[in-house]
Amino acid sequence: MTLFRDDGIVLRTQKLGEADRIISLLTRHHGRVRAVARGVRRTKSKFGARLEPFSHVDVQFFARGGDLVGRGLPLCTQTETIAPYGRSIVSDYSRYTAGTAMLETAERFTDHEGEPNVQQYLLLVGGLRTLAAGDHAAGLVLDAFLLRSLAVGGYAPSFDDCARCGLPGPNRFFSVAAGGVVCADCRVPGSVLPSHEALTLLGALLTGDWATADAAEARHVREGSGLVSAYLHWHLERGLRSLRFVEKG
Repeated sequence: MTLFRDDGIVLRTQKLGEADRIISLLTRHHGRVRAVARGVRRTKSKFGARLEPFSHVDVQFFARGGDLVGRGLPLCTQTETIAPYGRSIVSDYSRYTAGTAMLETAERFTDHEGEPNVQQYLLLVGGLRTLAAGDHAAGLVLDAFLLRSLAVGGYAPSFDDCARCGLPGPNRFFSVAAGGVVCADCRVPGSVLPSHEALTLLGALLTGDWATADAAEARHVREGSGLVSAYLHWHLERGLRSLRFVEKG
């Protein structure tokens, strides 16, 4: 029987019995963890209010087998709020739908429980902090998060040099299968011809150039989002359920 302590983001919850919940979290040191929180659905439980999606929390786990992914789910015995991002996110539809897609993406990119993924964890914390602050359009924050999650997962797209031969950009064609923009010689069936402005926007989102991203026109934002969605779906092999509810700028 072992106690573990870690900080994490609550990804989702599900009911268990009459008063309990199973909490899924992405933690800093233990990756994705599922744990049982006893009595959190009771109306007087202050503990339960801290374990809602989007919450950044410090959590203590009690594992019977000495391992968070051992036999049986660990118990969540103590929690403290680090940052209640959900307060700002759930009050705005565009932020809420974008944030839900971010949580689902983080869960999909950490599909092995107990396997540390510090980069994805830090990316999610930073993404939710930015989303909650409201300094940038929710759709832009989401697309930036999706592109960076792909990069952390080893699928960084190219928006300038040819993804196949490395020919210096700008290159005009875009292929999700090839890994981004491609030159005329490397063009493959299914390639599309996006606008230069949309590719510039996506490159800015990937590198964190918010001045360029915030100045983008709505039509280029929509075009860029379509490319991000197609690229993400290709590498995840199936789409995100939450993306269908995201508002397009």
